[in-house]
Amino acid sequence: MKITSNKSSKPVAIWLLIGVGMIMIQVLLGGITRLTGSGLSITEWKPIMGALPPMNEHDWNIAFEKYKQIAQFKYINPDFTLHDFKFIYFWEWFHRLWARLIAVAFAIPFIIFIIQKRFKKEMIKPMLILFLLGALQGLIGWIMVQSGLDDSQRVYVSHYKLAIHFILALALLCYAFWFALELLVPKEQVFEKKSFRKFTGWLITLLCIQLVYGAFMSGLKAASAAPTWPSINGQFLPENIYSIGDHRFSGLSFLTDNPLMLHFIHRNLAYIIALLIFIWWWEVRKIQGPTFFQRTKMIPLFLVLLQILLGIFTVLNVASPRIFLWIAEAHQLTAMFLLLSLVWMIFIVRNKSLSTSD
Repeated sequence: MKITSNKSSKPVAIWLLIGVGMIMIQVLLGGITRLTGSGLSITEWKPIMGALPPMNEHDWNIAFEKYKQIAQFKYINPDFTLHDFKFIYFWEWFHRLWARLIAVAFAIPFIIFIIQKRFKKEMIKPMLILFLLGALQGLIGWIMVQSGLDDSQRVYVSHYKLAIHFILALALLCYAFWFALELLVPKEQVFEKKSFRKFTGWLITLLCIQLVYGAFMSGLKAASAAPTWPSINGQFLPENIYSIGDHRFSGLSFLTDNPLMLHFIHRNLAYIIALLIFIWWWEVRKIQGPTFFQRTKMIPLFLVLLQILLGIFTVLNVASPRIFLWIAEAHQLTAMFLLLSLVWMIFIVRNKSLSTSD
């Protein structure tokens, strides 16, 4: 590929931001797929032919028969009708279709920008990384689905693989966002303050751990284990937290497989993050930075407070599936905005020499 170009990089940046929006929608569709139990409805991976759903009643019955062979149907949904199956099939199909649309939305403008010679030499490596992250995300997604098809007793996908799939999607989201900022944000809006940047970096690390636990909560449907607030079933630390029924948790599984422990960690980590972001904001308000910084420094505090509020309402509405679904989706969307707001902050508080915007 011949790299020259004195042309503006803004069309490339806008294209990347459209990709950011599409990835966020994809993550939300993944959340709906998980919460509606739709993820195992399509038992095959057909990257090309799978773009079309069953086109007639005969094809629908074939797809339904394949679903009937897996544990989820046998142990969770044995009373499903074809109509019920079509509902869960739609969400998994739409999730996969949107992934294909993201690939098309990446490929076509990419070719156009090559023809227009809009890419500069320093853009090539980030483009390759974006492509590899996207391809890896699709592969991990299928490996995740297979985890719920191969085990004759497993009725849902592995929550570990779900967490990997989720975090990789967020990595792709943040990378595309950062790349777009590189092309859009003027150098005069970037300033250096190492202590602030380091604090923000630790916040992002802690938030990523929290997001992993959010994926564990979703994967194990842990919200229903303690649909109460502010207590966890009437207690700060439930007495039966070490066991559920006859199963006793120990070692790593106590921290990653135990629904009540997941509740305890996820809730209290949320409070810790909120407190740290408040401290962060208290220090930030004293900093007189460029215009972009001044106008956006309140956003992380607002988002973390909204996130906690949505988390509370999510837990309290477990018994109302439709309300629970949409509040949980809002909770997930706010988490993505919170992550991006911190990425934005760490982007503009850095060495100006790292900025490549034109």
